[in-house]
Amino acid sequence: MALCVLLVDQWTKLEIVYDVMVPPHVIEVTPFFNIVMAWNRGVSFGMFGWDSQVKLYALTAMAFLAALGLAIWMQRENRLRFALPCGAIIGGAIGNGIDRLHWGAVADFLDFHFAGYHWPAFNVADMGITCGATLLILDSLFRGTDSSKYKSDE
Repeated sequence: MALCVLLVDQWTKLEIVYDVMVPPHVIEVTPFFNIVMAWNRGVSFGMFGWDSQVKLYALTAMAFLAALGLAIWMQRENRLRFALPCGAIIGGAIGNGIDRLHWGAVADFLDFHFAGYHWPAFNVADMGITCGATLLILDSLFRGTDSSKYKSDE
């Protein structure tokens, strides 16, 4: 899953940056969806978007450390319903980390809007992270309890 999200993310970004958005413009796909070129120098919704080399490397390191931590957790959990969403998050984190190292910002291009309000532009890596996190939350809520954890050694 991580490799799939990473490859699709990087392929779409390369197409957008080097082909589709040369020169940058807005492509109206539907009345509520555009393809745009946006560079996110921060994190979610552009938070911490100021320019700083230290911030750039710190955010990149955090993405790679989060991916490593999730990979270790995924190995310990050893369940497919846990591994797939973790893989989506790992692929997304690595994809956005690669962007930061390559371009100094994350390439965002999917723009949904309604009644003049635009959701912040995002990319395939962001979708992997969001869907993966949502599935992990749902798994934790509806997995049930592991009765072996509550048995005594009597």
